[in-house]
Amino acid sequence: MKPGVGDFYGHGKLLLTGEYFVLEGALALALPTTVGQAMKVRSRASYSPRLQWRALDHAGNAWFEGEYELWHFNELRPTGDDRVSQDLQNILREVRRQNPHFLREEQDVVVETKLEFPRDWGLGSSSSMLYNIAQWAYVSPFELAARAFGGSGYDIACAQSMGPIHYELRDGLPHWRPVSFTPSFRDQLFLVYLGHKRDSREAVTAFRALGPAERRRPVDEIAHLTRELTTAGELRQFDRVVREHEALVGATLGVTPVKAARFGDFWGEVKSLGAWGGDFVLATSTRTADETRDYFRAHGLETIIPYGELVCEPRQDLTHA
Repeated sequence: MKPGVGDFYGHGKLLLTGEYFVLEGALALALPTTVGQAMKVRSRASYSPRLQWRALDHAGNAWFEGEYELWHFNELRPTGDDRVSQDLQNILREVRRQNPHFLREEQDVVVETKLEFPRDWGLGSSSSMLYNIAQWAYVSPFELAARAFGGSGYDIACAQSMGPIHYELRDGLPHWRPVSFTPSFRDQLFLVYLGHKRDSREAVTAFRALGPAERRRPVDEIAHLTRELTTAGELRQFDRVVREHEALVGATLGVTPVKAARFGDFWGEVKSLGAWGGDFVLATSTRTADETRDYFRAHGLETIIPYGELVCEPRQDLTHA
């Protein structure tokens, strides 16, 4: 592969257990998604090197375009989106800190990213981009993500995984491994988009405002629930673990679980995924797919996706963790 040229891809992510407390070392069950983000990098010789960045949404429309010089990655023209541009500049400067040889050639570089899901779904547009940039620049995606945005890094592990994983931080370092998680009742699981994206950085900041002892207290119990959920052999057991997990997280955060807050008359369980209050929830249902969709549509929610359509399948030769 020529320097500055390549095609890269990172999966999206869902966090099934351990939300928030994965930051404190809790064992989490994380799910890479079948949709992610692709990135193409092309270069050409130039006497005045610059970086052109173009980001496409899932429909192929450009939602961000920027142009930068390659010395300090300063803007060469206004982008119209200061926050996105500043985030990108911070990422590129951090890459240069980790790899001083990054983008030092006498070349124009053209980068185009393409999302496979709507930006407001919260499936990891930032993490999949970070992973792709790290692969391109030969730097650690975990160090890059930690320095650029913070967080636990589970989303970076998902970006490079082909199926469900157990993820945890040990002494601040990421550890993960693939696990066999293909529930026999998978046809009774649905992923429902709540209609708005929750800012994960704001959610992390709010969580860290809790006292250290309060943040650490549920870690062992959440690890136990993660293992139970991973190996649940029937929907009844799965539902029980979901209820216990939601109650534990809700009590610690002082937040009402999403089912009690919004879907109290739903016949199955509803579990928040990742930052509470936005993005997707997991719904379990003993009724037909049509009845389940009709329920959530009656609550103004139109995006109801069967579990198997959105979650990457694990390899079949894995054993339970």
